[in-house]
Amino acid sequence: MGRPGGSPRMNNSNFNPMFHAQAQPPPEPPVHEKQMVQAEQKYPNNGGMVNQPNQVPIARPVQPPYVHNNAAVNQPYGVSMAGAVHPQPSNWTSGLFDCMNDGENTLITCCFPFVTFGQIAEVIDEGATSCGTSGMLYGLICCLFAIPCVYSCTFRAKLRSKFGLPDAPAPDWITHCFCEYCALCQEYRELKNRGLDPAIGNKPALSL
Repeated sequence: MGRPGGSPRMNNSNFNPMFHAQAQPPPEPPVHEKQMVQAEQKYPNNGGMVNQPNQVPIARPVQPPYVHNNAAVNQPYGVSMAGAVHPQPSNWTSGLFDCMNDGENTLITCCFPFVTFGQIAEVIDEGATSCGTSGMLYGLICCLFAIPCVYSCTFRAKLRSKFGLPDAPAPDWITHCFCEYCALCQEYRELKNRGLDPAIGNKPALSL
């Protein structure tokens, strides 16, 4: 028999200390975390645009202006306003039939067209093709096939691309096919009027 004044823990064989231990209160959070929670409850987030303690608005980052055509326009990142801007073609400085504006060149072209063409080709190719080589090739095509325009018209296209000239008064091959000498004279004058005298080769003309 057990003692009447004995402890129930000792008398109860099914006693489990885990179930009879006193409940411990949960640990309190640190002071700084309590302050942050109180500040969050007192000052709503408001979309993240207000500084919590002092209610100071936070400015949004300003996007840099997108400059286009000398005008500052706010554009989103990675968005362009327009495609590439191509320069408008300029006009020829002389007409196709203004051959008498340079009588000396007109006379040389009528008698020796390969000379005028060689001078033009040297300037357009910026010295990559010499005057003599281009002139001889022009004369060879003229003697063998009698159609030098198929070669000379390619340099007219290069001239137009170089200075942004229009395809006028007709396509290049038609202009050289029906007005070969006039086209050569016009191209010669165009280079000379733009400061590139074919008579002195691939060198800028000296202005007096």
